[in-house]
Amino acid sequence: MTRQRGAVIDALREAGRPLSPAEILAAAQRQVPSLGLATVYRNLRALLDDAQVHAVELPGQADRYELAEEPGAVTHRHYFQCLTCDRVFPLDGCPGHLEEITPPGFVVEHHELTLLGRCPDCAGGSGKLRKAAARDH
Repeated sequence: MTRQRGAVIDALREAGRPLSPAEILAAAQRQVPSLGLATVYRNLRALLDDAQVHAVELPGQADRYELAEEPGAVTHRHYFQCLTCDRVFPLDGCPGHLEEITPPGFVVEHHELTLLGRCPDCAGGSGKLRKAAARDH
């Protein structure tokens, strides 16, 4: 375990949510100031290969990364993505019972769920201003 890899793991652990490589870099540089983005990507590849992290795929977005709950375990999770700050948060649980809304004769084999909205930090007045400013640009 290198210092750089430890800093990447610590960044993911402390965040408790999926992070982009740039977010990982910013957090990990607190421990290793000389850390570069290429090193973050190298460490993410190694951690993915070791099943210590997994990629969170969001439609139309670059992958985010989070620690695997149990290394090697397949994780079925859903997420909330903030439309203002673009952060992603894991959701607890799964709605299940998708057969109730599935058309007759169809068989659900897999599903993904991403809720879109504003996180608590952005839902206040300043979040509305940031979103309006982003829309105007």
